[in-house]
Amino acid sequence: MGEPYRVMTVCTGNICRSPMAEVVLRDRFGSAGLADRVVVDSTGVSDEEEGNPIDRRGRTVLAAHGYVVDGAHRARQVRSADVAGRDLVLAMTSQHARALRRLAGSDESGPGTSDAGRIRMYRSFDPSAPGVGAEGDERALDIADPWYGGAADFEECLAEVEAAADGVVAFVREAIGAGASDRSRS
Repeated sequence: MGEPYRVMTVCTGNICRSPMAEVVLRDRFGSAGLADRVVVDSTGVSDEEEGNPIDRRGRTVLAAHGYVVDGAHRARQVRSADVAGRDLVLAMTSQHARALRRLAGSDESGPGTSDAGRIRMYRSFDPSAPGVGAEGDERALDIADPWYGGAADFEECLAEVEAAADGVVAFVREAIGAGASDRSRS
C-alpha cells in the first residue's frame, strides 16, 4: 500500500470548526473502512489559539453525538508546507480558502475549488448546501464560527459538518480508487 491520502480541515484558531470536522471525518473514514488509507488533521489560519485544546463546548457536542474526542488535539497554525503536503484541504469559510490559496501560491478562485481542486470549501460536499453565488462568491458555503455563541451554535456547526462528511468520504474514496469491497474491511 502506498502513502495515505491526506486531508486537512482549516478554520480560524483550530479550536472549534476544524477540529470538530477532523473528529467527524475520522469517524466517517473509519466507518467506511478507510481509516488505514486516509489521514485527517486540522489547522487554523491564525496563531492566536496555538497550543490550546478543542473548545470544551465543541467536545461536549461531539461527545453528545457519540464521537470519540481524545485530549491530544492542540491548535496549530497552517503553514504553506501543510497545504503542499495534503491531497485535500477543506476550508470552513471563503476567507480561510483565500488564505489557503495565498499559502499555496494560487490565486485561482473557481466555484468552491482551487489549486487543481485540492483547496475546497468544506460545505461544497454537502448536497443540500446553497450554491456558490454570482461570480464565484463562496460565502454562501461558510460555516459560522460557533465560538461567539452557545450550545445551539455548536450544534448547528456540527450539523453542517456532518451534512458534508459523507460527500468528503465519497470524493476521497473515488480519488484513491477504493471500491465497495473496501467498505467491508472495517
